[in-house]
Parts: sequence; structure tokens; C-alpha cells
Amino acid sequence: MPLSRGVPLLAAALVATALTWPTPAAGTPDGHCARQGRVDVPGAAHQQSACLTDLTTAGLAGTPYTDMADQAGLTAKGTRTPSGVPGVQIDGYFPDSSRFNATHGWQHDAQFVIRLPDRWNGGLVVTGAPGTRRQYATDTAISDQVLARGYAYAATDKGNNGADFYRDGTRPGDAVAEWNARTTQLTRAARRVVAQRYGHAPRRTYMTGVSNGGYLTRWQLENHPELYDGGVDWEGALWTADGPNLLTSLPTAVARMTGSARDADLYAVGFARGSEFLWPYHEKAYWGVTQKIYRAEFDPAYDPACPGPTAGTTPEQVLAPCATDATYDYASRPDSVHRAVARVALTGRIGRPLITLHGDLDALLPQVADSDVYARMIDTSGRGRLHRYYTVEGGTHVDGLYDTFPDRLRPILPCYRSAFDALVSWVERGTPPPADHAVSRPASGDVVDSCPLAERAGTAR
Repeated sequence: MPLSRGVPLLAAALVATALTWPTPAAGTPDGHCARQGRVDVPGAAHQQSACLTDLTTAGLAGTPYTDMADQAGLTAKGTRTPSGVPGVQIDGYFPDSSRFNATHGWQHDAQFVIRLPDRWNGGLVVTGAPGTRRQYATDTAISDQVLARGYAYAATDKGNNGADFYRDGTRPGDAVAEWNARTTQLTRAARRVVAQRYGHAPRRTYMTGVSNGGYLTRWQLENHPELYDGGVDWEGALWTADGPNLLTSLPTAVARMTGSARDADLYAVGFARGSEFLWPYHEKAYWGVTQKIYRAEFDPAYDPACPGPTAGTTPEQVLAPCATDATYDYASRPDSVHRAVARVALTGRIGRPLITLHGDLDALLPQVADSDVYARMIDTSGRGRLHRYYTVEGGTHVDGLYDTFPDRLRPILPCYRSAFDALVSWVERGTPPPADHAVSRPASGDVVDSCPLAERAGTAR
């Protein structure tokens, strides 16, 4: 697998693509792209709309209406996706002072995409980019499927992206705090756009996302439940002021890279036994860069020289760890660092139904130090009745790794699609999803496009 397939930031930060804007189709009186000219995104500093014959990646690949490079590694190669969904696409950005996102040549952050299918089912799905990717990152993983089901779709780049995202803002934690604000901003704007296009506000609004998008889902359902009817959290990052969080597990992984930690040390901070075959890849593609850029975001005083004003200008520089991170001890850092994390921390106090999925072989966000903890936080807050939690046996952080290890892994995407359907049934028809359990990896059969969530006897949590 090429290195960029598994790195959430490389495609966003280092890949530039020259594409030609195709000529959009005109709206027609029979309903195709009706009311396109009346759609105005509230608060946007810039927007442009197009009437397209297909809003899915099957129709948009190779055009500026999506970015296939920024989706690299998130889905298995054999994933089947729907196509043939005509409608309106709106691209634009909200006012912002940072300039990390070069998509469309705008050199402007807070970019968004809103897609409005001709055949609308009355719902809206909102997401934020995973990792440090941009607004088109989950087009194959999420947008294609929900558009085919008739949902309107909206995605944000979170307001800053790429390996240097930590440079945004004036105080520690500002960049991640902006992720939450931009998601709320887009949700409110997209709801009004939907009303302009279809004549009434969405009857249902769902929040969802992968990795950092899963974190956004958790945070939105905790802090703005009035905007949503429910959400699906796919391996969301966990931030808590006193730990665990990324900064309590990744330093040990960096220490292993430098030869100062053993396998047993990784097990002690949550990395799963049985995931060892994934560690060499994560050493090259994830551990060092993730630790240094998030530590720079919340604790810039720890090592001002690394990463410094940039995480790197070549892939090798970006992915290289900071040597000092091998001995980073989050617990002993000043209160100011913990307060910076507290600004974006989760509480577990969700206000709407939430389904969480996490792979038991996640070698970036170990399950026992992430979603296991978050599930207990929800239970402790008295919100357990609003939550379902499914462990995906053989699942890891990015589905693209399945193509390298098809005998050991299974993609999470088909389980995610089943979970989304279960959420809709829960919210709209009052049908409770199965109890918390492990979704077993079958010995044979289609694991790329099939994943029933039916509970097996004896697997409930």
C-alpha cells in the first residue's frame, strides 16, 4: 500500500491536483435542480453552485467537485458504492483568517460542500473531515450512500487542515475548538439551505463522522442536541482533560519507534494484543506525526523547536517523530496544558441517540483507551439508554489496510452503513438497535460490503 493511502494528512497537505471544471447542466422546469438560483448559504463569504447529473464519486471522480486523493486509504478497494444521483452541489467557504486549504485554488479555510439531491427524503446528514483531511474526504465512505438514500449532505474541512493545522489560532487548543464551531456553523447553514431548496427544513438531521469526524459527532450531540436527531460515531478520537487521550498513548508508541519502549509498554497504554502486525506501518505513517502535531496544538511550550513553524515540507519530514516525544508525560504537564484540552473535552452527556463503532485492532486510537472509556462516560452520565456500542472484530483505523491484510482484517464501512440504518430505525420508527456487542469477523463470505449488526448470543457488553 502506498504510504499516502493510510496517512490522513498527506493527501490534504502535500498533493496538488490540476483539474478542469466541467460545464454544469442547467436546472430544468421538471424538477432537476429546481430552485438552484434561490439557494444562498447563510454566512458564507463565497459560494458557487452547479447542477450535476450525478453527485456521487462515480460521476465526480476526475472533476473538482470531489478529491479522490484526499479519500485515499479510507475505504477498501472493492467497496461497492451507488451512483446516478442528480442534483445541486454547492461549494464555498465561511469567513476565516487561515489559509491551509488550497482546494479550488481558493487558499482559504472553512471550506464546505453541500449536496442537494433532486429526490429528497426529508433528511440531512452532516460530517466533518477525518484526520487533517478536507471536505471531500468522506465522499466515498459516507456521501455516496446517504445521497442514494435521498439525504441532503454537508461536509466541512473543520476550519483548518493539513499537518500544520496547529498553527491556527492564538492560544493552545484554538484549532481543535474551531472544528466544533465550524461544524455547528455548517449544520445551521445547511438546514436553512435545505429549506430554501425544498420548501421546508429537514425533518431529520443526523451527525456522523470518522476518526476526528467521530469526535465531532460526540461533541455535537453533547453540546448541540437541538440541531440533531442522532449520530453515528466511527472510531471517534477521545479528548479528556486528565486522560486518556491521544497524548497519553502515542508517546509510548513514539518511544517504541526510538527503541526505548517494549511491546509490553504498548499493551499497558491500550494497544491491543494481536495488532502487532500493524505496528510497522503505523510507525511509518501515523504515530510520530500524530503525536507531534497534536502535542504542538495543546502543549506548544514542550518543544518549541519540533515541530516548530511547520511539521515539514516533504513527506519524510512530516512523518518523522520529534525525539522529545518519546519521553512526553501528559500527566505531569502544567495545568495550562490540561486546561487547553479541557476546552474541547468530551463529557459523555449526549442528548440524542448515538451509535459508536470501533475496531478491536485500531493501532492509532486503541479501543480500550478510547471508545471503551467513552462508553463508560456515557453510562456514568446517566445517558446509557441513548447509546449503542459495537466492537468490530478485525477492524482497524482505516479500511484501506484491509487490502494489504485481507486474511486478518475486515473493513468497518459496511458495519457503519448497517449502524446508520439502525440509527434511522431507532430515531424514526422507535426500533431499538441490538444491545452492545462484538460484531464477529466471519471465516468466509463478503466482508467488504456486508456486515449485519445482529447480536450473537453471549456477546453483549
